[in-house]
Amino acid sequence: MGDVAMTVPVLRQLVAQYPELKITVVSKGFFKPFFDDIPNVSFLAADTPERGTGLSGIIRLFRDLRKLKVDALADLHNVLRSKILRLLFAMVGKNTASTDKARAEKRALIRPENKVFKPLKPVTERHAEVFAALGFPIDLSHPIFPANKQMDEVVRSLAGAKSGQWIGIAPFAQHQGKVYPADLMQQVIDQLAENASDRIFLFGAGNAETDILNRFAKGRENVIVVAGKIKFTQELQLISNLDLMLSMDSGNAHIAAMYGVKTVTLWGATHPFTGFAPFAQPLGNALTADREQFPKLPTSVYGNVKVAGYEDAMRTIAPDTIIAKIHTLLASR
Repeated sequence: MGDVAMTVPVLRQLVAQYPELKITVVSKGFFKPFFDDIPNVSFLAADTPERGTGLSGIIRLFRDLRKLKVDALADLHNVLRSKILRLLFAMVGKNTASTDKARAEKRALIRPENKVFKPLKPVTERHAEVFAALGFPIDLSHPIFPANKQMDEVVRSLAGAKSGQWIGIAPFAQHQGKVYPADLMQQVIDQLAENASDRIFLFGAGNAETDILNRFAKGRENVIVVAGKIKFTQELQLISNLDLMLSMDSGNAHIAAMYGVKTVTLWGATHPFTGFAPFAQPLGNALTADREQFPKLPTSVYGNVKVAGYEDAMRTIAPDTIIAKIHTLLASR
């Protein structure tokens, strides 16, 4: 989800700078709402049952795209499926370009010994290079963000009338090495909730995460569990109206950032130097585990590598540090 969300601000800049272009985004159907309000952008779901999967599904997708008279293919994923699609377009004489995933540089950044610890180029800039290769260079230095989404009746009923600050918290990630310890997150939520005029919204999915969120919110009227109560499109409405999002290195951080919401991220096994920091957010908004105590960090790009003795790395990010950063950013609004 985060990978797809990171394409959104790039496409906003592309259509703003080249309004004559017609863009078709090809991705999982679930992600269509990301692109609904971008001018000149239509969406084609790649994962339809009728088209099927495997090589035959890719060929059917290729044929469907050819019906749209596509002139060029920008491969922002650069995995086996998209490589095959790219090859098919090249075989019929269409221009193609793909995102450089910098695999060698990432390996050097995450290896335990002889680590090359330096920031890699942001993924959004790598995406912009793809369009430059196709003849459409993009300037990302002046981001364009949409107006806050209108919240429907269901979202307004859940969120209530706005008075103080609205803070979103997304405390989960796909891999445990990227998840802030629950006892420390409880401290963060409790401190933020002390200001009764502010409202804290907790995001997650599934029964297990919802149970944890309910424990986080227990006894706090201004802490609202969002998980399981509204649809994905409605979550996007709410996120776009937040004053700040606190997230792990996960999809919610990139969703908030694509709406221009101030975003604080917490990093354990991973690191913003991998190029996956949220778009247009200052590096100071990314709070990282202490590398003096845990010098092998980052241990992986995606947080899926477990290193013995590094289970508590995120405990070096103190709750007070998180609260101070949030208060500073909210005060600057």
